[in-house]
Amino acid sequence: MQMQALHSGRLRAAGYDRSQRRLRVELDDGTLLDYTGVGEELWRRLASASSAWSFYRDNIEEEFSARRAASASGVARSNPLDALFGDD
Repeated sequence: MQMQALHSGRLRAAGYDRSQRRLRVELDDGTLLDYTGVGEELWRRLASASSAWSFYRDNIEEEFSARRAASASGVARSNPLDALFGDD
């Protein structure tokens, strides 16, 4: 999936798979989230929004359920605080 850089709020990039109606967003901590059932028009509006972060929070994050996606490298990122406090 081709990702488009956004750099708005916590958003770093987003991409859309038309055949699966799936939106993928990358947050500033490297988390990748997939949202299914997202229409192409909603994707276009997010990609062209003057404040993509606000649009995402109001129209996607609150309206669709997210599923954490595997990173492009296939390696899950750990929380940096796990080294201090453990990951129990």
